[in-house]
Amino acid sequence: MGRVDSVLLPELDGPVPATLPSALGLLSLALGVGALVARGPIARMTGVDDSPPARAAIPAIGARELACAAGLLSGRRPAAWAWARVAGDAADLTLLGRALADRSAERRNRVALTTFAIAGIAAVDVLSAVRIGRARRARARVIRIDIAVTVNRSPAEAYRFWRDVENLPRFMAHLESVRAEDLRRSHWIARGPAGHRVEWDAEIIDDRPNTSITWRSVPGTQVPNAGQVRFVPAPGDRGTEVRVELRYAPPAGALGRAVAKLFGEEPAQQVRDDLRRFKQVLETGEVVRSEGSPNGISVRQQAMQRPAQPLPASRR
Repeated sequence: MGRVDSVLLPELDGPVPATLPSALGLLSLALGVGALVARGPIARMTGVDDSPPARAAIPAIGARELACAAGLLSGRRPAAWAWARVAGDAADLTLLGRALADRSAERRNRVALTTFAIAGIAAVDVLSAVRIGRARRARARVIRIDIAVTVNRSPAEAYRFWRDVENLPRFMAHLESVRAEDLRRSHWIARGPAGHRVEWDAEIIDDRPNTSITWRSVPGTQVPNAGQVRFVPAPGDRGTEVRVELRYAPPAGALGRAVAKLFGEEPAQQVRDDLRRFKQVLETGEVVRSEGSPNGISVRQQAMQRPAQPLPASRR
């Protein structure tokens, strides 16, 4: 996982998503080992020590828990293994329901307490499985963009211009404004379709003068995003390679559709065009415009483009 992914994905997943499958895996491991090495004490504790078939089921339950532990701790398909735990809980509750009907007195009380405990674990497992699945879908939503451009300026010049975040709307076509709140926090407003605006607050979390800037949206924003721009001396003393790594996660629903339109039919092309404008601004002081300026890569947009020619004097 890259630097920008590690910044953005925890925000998408919530407070403890990365550790949740591991926590469930460790719980399964403890339950599995306990069922295999302490079958007798567990049978007595749960109130099924008077039933040979019930005692025989405990090692099978332990093996199942160990299988779930292996799957969850491996990190592969954690949602599927979390739901496997839920299925195991349902099977355990079925067995305990039958045992409860056959027991009386003290053993019945022990089976009842065990049933309540397993029901509580089942509730936690269901919530965890839902959350892990939601986190997986959020990760799949993330759009990843990595684009670079070479600018005929030094890393220090390119860094200084970008570090003043209020310069960003000068070359990022979708931005209406960026207002610096302090040295690290800023408020961004982007123009959307049909007058729709998308706003968020961002913070710089890593600032290495003349080398790189890493930022992310603050937790809780409607459109989680994160990015890093690096300024690397180009080979042959040809200026600076400016490399942008961007991640963002469009939400579902109407806002998500608006964000998708905001970033265009091909987000990577839009970022590429933004970097070309950045190069123009930094090298010439302005964006060089013409009636043939690229607007995107869709068939409709390309059909509207014409060979570059000077704008009429009245429109300059």
